Amino acid sequence: MLDPKLKVAVYMEDHIDSDYGKMGMGVVRYLKNPIVGVVDKTFAGKSMHDFMNLEREVPILKNLEAAIEQGAEVLILGIAPSGGRIPESWNSIIVEALEAGLSIVNGLHDLLAPRWGTQIKNPETQWIWDVRVPQFIPAIATGKAASLTNKRVLFIGTDMAVGKMTSGLELYDDLLKREVNVGFIATGQIGITLMGKGIPLDAYKLDHACGAVEQIVMEAAENEIVIVEGQGSLLHPGSSATLPLMRGSCATHLVLCIRADKKTLRSPEHIAVPDLNEFIALNEALATVVGTYPQAKVIGICANTSMLPEAQAQQFISDLSEKTGIEVTDPVRFGVTGISELLLKD
Repeated sequence: MLDPKLKVAVYMEDHIDSDYGKMGMGVVRYLKNPIVGVVDKTFAGKSMHDFMNLEREVPILKNLEAAIEQGAEVLILGIAPSGGRIPESWNSIIVEALEAGLSIVNGLHDLLAPRWGTQIKNPETQWIWDVRVPQFIPAIATGKAASLTNKRVLFIGTDMAVGKMTSGLELYDDLLKREVNVGFIATGQIGITLMGKGIPLDAYKLDHACGAVEQIVMEAAENEIVIVEGQGSLLHPGSSATLPLMRGSCATHLVLCIRADKKTLRSPEHIAVPDLNEFIALNEALATVVGTYPQAKVIGICANTSMLPEAQAQQFISDLSEKTGIEVTDPVRFGVTGISELLLKD
């Protein structure tokens, strides 16, 4: 786990305002560590307040040297390029960080430690954390999570990068404030970085994926409510993550995440998002498999409305709630009170 006292810099060069910057955005919004700044020369001098709804002040700095001058001790690579590959253009920032004595958090499929580990200057205090390295080889899943008596809330989506992690963390934080015995199951690089534990689901062999989810869900059996971070989408042709999450967790509740401005996938754009009521029914049917597993129902819809004016966002939420008969909110803009209360009442 990342020591919460360590001062962090987040590398987001050219991607503060792109979908590939979600690692950095998640870290800036939720990481408890002090963040000295985000490195991006394009927007240097601005603040992350200019790009996201944020409580704390996080400046944007022109280079890593400026972050080191502010006391940075850890560099987090906050960009997630397509395919999880580390571009050659990042080599100079990695070398600069290591030579300055910084530790590095890397959430990509390409690993830093095998190539750069020998360049660590201070082994007692300096390290490289490749987040996407599985920490155990699980047994084949057996569906035993269905025997648990707690509530297991799985976040599903119409696409990649629609806010499944953000929505899950907002619900987790809201339940913590209500003093609920709640746990958060991280299944991706951002969640693991924030929580200090979890499973990098897309780094597991497909046959092991369900078992990995099952193992970590069983380890959270003492929690009354378990929030399971979602990955991918049943709709996306490049995603195989939803089914192992459903089978491994034996979810009892589902929360659907969408982007209010999208009627197609982000990529490939020729695939249209289907009628949401039908998509909800599909996910519910797959989760339960004709009653074989718990009767998981979608209890809420989390819509990312950040691209809409507030009045238009509220109208979108109202219209969608009327259409589906389900609680709808933008968790960042309007909170998750309604979903929390439904979950606690159920």
